[in-house]
Amino acid sequence: MSPPSRAVWAYRTLAWPFLRLLDPETAHEAAIRALQWGMVPRPRRRRYDVLGCRLWGLDFESPVGLAAGFDKDALVVDAMLAQGFGFVEVGTVTPKPQTGNPRPRVFRLTRDGAAINRLGFNSTGAQAVAARLGARRRTGIVGVNIGRNAETADAVADYRAGAACFSHLADYLAINVSSPNTPGLRDLQARDALEGLLRAVRDALEREGRGGAPPLLLKIAPDLDEEGLDAVAQVALAEGVDGIIATNTTLARPDSLIEQRRDEVGGLSGRPLFALSTAVLGGLYRRTGGKIPLIGVGGMETGRDAYMKIRAGASLVQLYTALIYHGPGLVASIIGELAALVEADGFANVADAVGADHRS
Repeated sequence: MSPPSRAVWAYRTLAWPFLRLLDPETAHEAAIRALQWGMVPRPRRRRYDVLGCRLWGLDFESPVGLAAGFDKDALVVDAMLAQGFGFVEVGTVTPKPQTGNPRPRVFRLTRDGAAINRLGFNSTGAQAVAARLGARRRTGIVGVNIGRNAETADAVADYRAGAACFSHLADYLAINVSSPNTPGLRDLQARDALEGLLRAVRDALEREGRGGAPPLLLKIAPDLDEEGLDAVAQVALAEGVDGIIATNTTLARPDSLIEQRRDEVGGLSGRPLFALSTAVLGGLYRRTGGKIPLIGVGGMETGRDAYMKIRAGASLVQLYTALIYHGPGLVASIIGELAALVEADGFANVADAVGADHRS
């Protein structure tokens, strides 16, 4: 792969280390502003034919996407697509604006390559995000991740409202029932609750009826037990879910963590999540027989990590936390390494590698 441009090199070696001197949430806000103002250089773009894939009638330049959480309010969608991502997922978006939990609520675990957050769905609200998405040119693939307000009395109504709001703006919709930072949210992963929720959201999308409903995906937690995973797979198959995102952050704290902030309350993301999230992904692939496309997310920071998730059953992959530590240029590095690995194993296209570890 060609070396980065001088502008990209300067940003990665000067500006990005400075951002990491700030507290995590302030640094993130500064990065968003820099992207909005065009201060983050765009890497040299290279297209790899072996990575092009088609899913849900959408053509992805590569399977490597930006996970929800980075651009909660759709402020830098096009800027992140320009960084080389094959798709961007915004959100989580709640129907009404809410500030989330008190600060501090994001913590770096630098030596662990991890982060803990307890943001609590801070969001400018569905109407503001919809206005931003509606004002942009429809270029690049953009998914919208929707959730419920913390104080809502009717969670299902919140998801219906979110689905209706974004039905004509999102290339796909992701239902987030797996964040650990909104009390009671993960209870929606239980069989009966999940069935009712999915049917209600489908109904809301059908009522909108404008140009067909977008693909409907479900984002799950990595902390489900075997029975819980069985239930998710069975409900997803029965209700015709278009895809599953595996996984969100974890409440677990592996013994390998060495940073002092490891016991902060919230969801753990980054490198320590990789093995757990990939195991859940593989378990879902086996349970669904490869019939439902999966998006693998959790702890990915190299092209080899991406390839492992794809071989475990992911049709697409996402990252976020690794950007905190590696900055701009990471996605180009991952894509180049991934293309080389796919070709080295003799696959004509990345889609042929999906679930390869489950084939004899």
